[in-house]
Amino acid sequence: MAVTANTNETYDVSTIREDLSEAMASITPTETLFMSTIGTRNVDNTYFEWSEVDLAATGANRQIEGDVGLSNTSPTNAVRKGGYTQISAKVVEVSSTNQAVNGVANAQTVAKQVAYKLSELKRDMEAMLLDNVASNAGASGTARQTAGLPAYLTSNVSRGTSGANGTTSGTGEAGSVDAAATDGTLRPITEALLKGVIADCWNAGATPKIVMCGSAQKQKISTFTGNATRFKEAEDSKLNAAIDVYVSDFGEVQIVPNRHMRVRTVSSVDYTPDVFVLDPSYAEVAYLQTAKQEPLAKTGLSERRLISCEYGLQVTSQKAHGIVADINAS
Repeated sequence: MAVTANTNETYDVSTIREDLSEAMASITPTETLFMSTIGTRNVDNTYFEWSEVDLAATGANRQIEGDVGLSNTSPTNAVRKGGYTQISAKVVEVSSTNQAVNGVANAQTVAKQVAYKLSELKRDMEAMLLDNVASNAGASGTARQTAGLPAYLTSNVSRGTSGANGTTSGTGEAGSVDAAATDGTLRPITEALLKGVIADCWNAGATPKIVMCGSAQKQKISTFTGNATRFKEAEDSKLNAAIDVYVSDFGEVQIVPNRHMRVRTVSSVDYTPDVFVLDPSYAEVAYLQTAKQEPLAKTGLSERRLISCEYGLQVTSQKAHGIVADINAS
């Protein structure tokens, strides 16, 4: 079909307003699964402490009737553990003009910028709590640092060749984490490795509930055959290729992918090497200052806001968790 001469079409007009979504959708992931799963507590110092009591191992306990020579049983004392808080912050500065104009979704305003930076701050916190770093008391000019989850775990662990546990500043598990775990040789995740760590957690007294991993590990776990029997509700046009709940010999565990797992680069290839087995009852985010925003001194024709939070990771009992470390994408 033909178009009449001099018909004014959209192709000829440069002043048509773009179709910009008022909601201004963002694909950037903002969920913080680890922080949302574990508990929280308030602390009142940059160095915060907690105690853990381990009962003595079971053994033969048979006594003679009427025995008057019973000796004292070894006392059951608590282990004193600790960690440092760290400060995370974002600063927003918006000109008075930007605040006044009619922008798309008003993304340029102070309120929206503060909301975006709060989401970014949460993502930063999640990634750092899952990082393999030791704690640091800090100093003038040096930021304090809280230890990350991989550095805490020393009991229920499976590591690649040359991998090693982190250490603490005191005897045994006492004190703070003063050295991170040593990365070992990368290897594939297998069902046997995962089952072994789940069993270790259960033997230590924990009730594992969550397996947290990266995307490649989640896909690999979905290929596990288990006892080669799967039950599902059959629905037309749907292929179930995922394992979201793994029924182990010691109860069900959810398989949860986390986008903010730490990344390890080997030969220019990025891997998410950690697969955690978690009992969320035994970990908390310890807040010295919860997330807040404060106005900063006005500088000319602009407004500034400080968004900050001071917090640390408390792994109440590292024996309640486990890790299959040094995993590649195979």
